[in-house]
Amino acid sequence: MQDEIRKILQKIGENPDREGLLDTPKRVEKSFEYIFGGYKINPEEILKKAIFTENSDEMIIVKDIEIYSMCEHHLLPFFGKCHIGYIPRGKIYGVSKLARVADAFARRLQVQERLTQQIAQTVMAPIDADGVGVVIEAKHLCMMMRGVEKQNSVMTTSAMLGSFRSDPRTREEFLNLLAKK
Repeated sequence: MQDEIRKILQKIGENPDREGLLDTPKRVEKSFEYIFGGYKINPEEILKKAIFTENSDEMIIVKDIEIYSMCEHHLLPFFGKCHIGYIPRGKIYGVSKLARVADAFARRLQVQERLTQQIAQTVMAPIDADGVGVVIEAKHLCMMMRGVEKQNSVMTTSAMLGSFRSDPRTREEFLNLLAKK
């Protein structure tokens, strides 16, 4: 990978042998290993290790989970907040595991739409939740640094499964709770 990064530096008109760039290929490789570490993580396994029996059937929400991902179209970051809600049927998740699932999928080349769906589907299955809702609000550097150069644009995506999709009252409760600060 380091050789390829040196070639990229040359292609953009830089000298990879100048002092400030000597270790850049090594640093970029190490950075990419972290940024794209989600490929080495099985999100389903994260959740399976933290399922607990609890007599609970009310909505559970974790708001404002920071996410950082990379746009697969431009290899530029997008970042924002992920909100996850679910209604259990006697089984709940350890709260930190929901954030870990969001990270596992975000640390891959992504589009926000797919990321939102992947999180929702992964949270739904292991506990046979009554419903799951995921909302992601993110800023995309591919829109801010290049192209249309819109600095304040925020993309919002949602995925609603089970009762969050079929019952308008459940969806409304979830979205109202997200709106409260």
